[in-house]
Amino acid sequence: MEKFTFIDLFAGIGGFHLAMHQLGGRCVFASEVDAFARKTYEHNFKNISPALFEEKMFNDDIRKVAPSDLPDFDVLCAGFPCQPFSQAGHKRGFNDTHKSERGNLFFNIVDIIEAKQPKAFFLENVRGIVNHDNGNTFKVIRQILEDELGYSFHHKIVKASDYGLPQLRPRTFMIGFKDEGVLSNFTWPAHKPLRFTMSDVWKGKCTRDIGFTLRVGGRGSNINDRRNWDSYLVDGEVKKIMPVQARKMQGFPDTFEFPVPATQAMKQLGNSVAIDAVRECGLALIEHMENINKKEEVKVVRTKNKGEWTEIYTFLKLLRERYIALADKNLVEKKAGFEVKKVSTLNIKEECFIEDNFKVRVKEAEGDSAKVIDISELLSPMVLQAIANSIRTGKGTFEIPECNIIQDSLGISIVKGGNSNQKADILLDIEDQNMSACDEGFGIKSYLGSKPTLLNASGNTNFVYEIKGLDPKYIDEVNAISSSHKLKDRIKRIFELGGELVFSHLESESMQYNLSVLDNLLPELVSKMLLEFYVRRQSKVNKNLALVAAQYSSLGTDLNALEIKIKRLLVAILLGFFAGKKWDGRFTANGTIVVKEDGSQVAFHVVDLHELESYLYENIAFDTPSTTRHRFGSVIIENDNRVYFKLNMQLRF
Repeated sequence: MEKFTFIDLFAGIGGFHLAMHQLGGRCVFASEVDAFARKTYEHNFKNISPALFEEKMFNDDIRKVAPSDLPDFDVLCAGFPCQPFSQAGHKRGFNDTHKSERGNLFFNIVDIIEAKQPKAFFLENVRGIVNHDNGNTFKVIRQILEDELGYSFHHKIVKASDYGLPQLRPRTFMIGFKDEGVLSNFTWPAHKPLRFTMSDVWKGKCTRDIGFTLRVGGRGSNINDRRNWDSYLVDGEVKKIMPVQARKMQGFPDTFEFPVPATQAMKQLGNSVAIDAVRECGLALIEHMENINKKEEVKVVRTKNKGEWTEIYTFLKLLRERYIALADKNLVEKKAGFEVKKVSTLNIKEECFIEDNFKVRVKEAEGDSAKVIDISELLSPMVLQAIANSIRTGKGTFEIPECNIIQDSLGISIVKGGNSNQKADILLDIEDQNMSACDEGFGIKSYLGSKPTLLNASGNTNFVYEIKGLDPKYIDEVNAISSSHKLKDRIKRIFELGGELVFSHLESESMQYNLSVLDNLLPELVSKMLLEFYVRRQSKVNKNLALVAAQYSSLGTDLNALEIKIKRLLVAILLGFFAGKKWDGRFTANGTIVVKEDGSQVAFHVVDLHELESYLYENIAFDTPSTTRHRFGSVIIENDNRVYFKLNMQLRF
């Protein structure tokens, strides 16, 4: 009986799949890029998990995946590429851009966890990852999973022989949970005795009970070589490991078949995980996850970040002021605006109807009962200003007692909830002399903290350029540039070495589609603007476009025509599409509320589209996100030996 669902990333031949299936899990998505490994995977799992193949949930290149398109799942399993951190590899770590960016594919895992919010993750890599780059690599991994994504993090160096298999194979296991809270007492399972020895593997008397760590390639070393791993003395005779022995050492059943040449089978087994070790630690993971799910008392989370508090602040301020003014491109209030009649959120648990004399009628979604509350003192201007000040000075996640008291007094829980593929943060019933609208969606952008973003960086916003004319021997030289302006200097060095950056495509098919839906010229146009930003550092969108426009003048396209395209793009990003999902052309919000530095609020709405376009066009700038986190800014050599360079688009107010 199915107990949980999981996905299997960097799946190899399915070691994680087999172990988690034995624990009652159902695999709903898998990804493996190697063609030979894919053949072995499908051969052995087409009957165990038929839906995986029937529903085309067996992916090849993880970089092609839009995380939001994945099915929901409980546990993310991933033995991400180990060569960048391995003693046997070049140890380039996150900077290994050879063989299709194998070094930074960990960040694809991060994107998926961030988008899908699974209950737990189970990661595996070589022992050396803990100390790689003086521990900095592991520090980054832990900080992202704990601080950025909010998961707990437990790790241990596990040997296959710790859990019954006659092989050393030390590996770093990393396990973490969402909402672990006070149940942070995850314990690794106790060691198990060997199920069998190397004599059982060989079916003869072997001089070793526990074998060496299986490796990828390198077969044929002398038995007395200190680097020997595949030669054993059995019944007085030197024997070399073959797939039948390697399969048993890794814990695969005798029925597991390899429809590939023996050399590929050995490579696949050398890359695989030890089944018994994954299964025992996976069992501990599942039991702990179930305990978290069963906890009776749900701790009320009183701490929130600036964005979450700002949504609550906007909600409360609208209840008090009952009006929102429209703004011009400089955020100055215009005479026009909307009376606010009702405030609610996307989860539609409660609706707050605004009545006369600072009365609010709170109606719950379930049932017809309602209560009327006087908010004149509860939401006084002084209280609201205090909340705004707390948001402005707060750091990380923090508590605002005034907000908690107000929410408790109103008897509501103000959370965004609802569909994550929504641009709206709040729903309003509004009217003016020309229109009336119910449940009108508005996004919220706040200047109470750092400048708000229009488009957040992700793998979906990477633009890919093919480098023409660059000898691959210079890859490491270019990537080694680590100056304070390394992106600019790397591009400059590419040019000096005779290379040319030619826009190829967007990394995300969804983002490519969305730009092309708006205008076929946009992918190329934005790619030129990005180059302009990273090379000449012209960040303001309007000034950047003016520089790029000269490249189109010979084609008969002037600045005004290009300006229209970019304005439409900015509005579509604000109100319409997400980079990781194909857009249907509709807006999911019709306006945006801007919270200014002093706590006052103004709005833009599609009824005054020209002003909104002007505000965005004159106030949006390109920004530089983390090159490591978002996998860009390095020369990449793909498996077809073509050389590429990626630039990321992040837009900030």
